[in-house]
Amino acid sequence: MKYLLYAFLLYLLYNLIFKLVIPVYLTTRKVKKGFKQMHEQMAEKMRQHAGFQESPTPPKEAPKHRAGDYIDFEEMK
Repeated sequence: MKYLLYAFLLYLLYNLIFKLVIPVYLTTRKVKKGFKQMHEQMAEKMRQHAGFQESPTPPKEAPKHRAGDYIDFEEMK
């Protein structure tokens, strides 16, 4: 009876490792590899895009508000 219990536990452990742990590990590794490759492609496209931009455009300045431009709004009844 004792050996039957050990055999059953060994079978459960085998299934846990080969049907759950290893596939999850392999899938995680594949997904990480895909994200890394996608990140590298995006970085390469950003470098190419930066190379085409010969003259950087100057940053736009916010419009300056002059005194007297503001008209007070009054509600009409």
